Amino acid sequence: MPLHLVKLCVGCDSIDDLASWIAERAAEKRRHGLPPYHIHRTRQMPKRGEEIVGGGSLYWVIRGEMRVRETIVELNAVTDDQGVPHCDIVLSGNLVPVEPMRMRPFQGWRYLDEAGAPRDLPRFGQGAAELPAEFIRELAVLGLL
Repeated sequence: MPLHLVKLCVGCDSIDDLASWIAERAAEKRRHGLPPYHIHRTRQMPKRGEEIVGGGSLYWVIRGEMRVRETIVELNAVTDDQGVPHCDIVLSGNLVPVEPMRMRPFQGWRYLDEAGAPRDLPRFGQGAAELPAEFIRELAVLGLL
């Protein structure tokens, strides 16, 4: 079973905001002749990295709810200009909406095992993932998701 990470998506109000941000960064990298990978830099390298790569995802928390996941491609140890070590989380760039799950604020990232991960939302068409979380939860309770 893969292991996942959970991270707050600071500055985004919606899944569409995150998707736009990813697309803008990819376009900027292409203009500079760089591979358009979505990379998120964090301070710490996960100690359980072998369990994450090859099936794990980064679950993004947007406005207090886990709303979307993105497959983790690899974890790279890097050092910044000041000599401080970091971890570059290389992501697929493909956002998959999930059943909303409330999350309390936290710093950094958290591990998430497969049993605790929310289910992917079915594809209802464009904009379905942006439905109010309460509405999505009610549909799940009614067995319609």
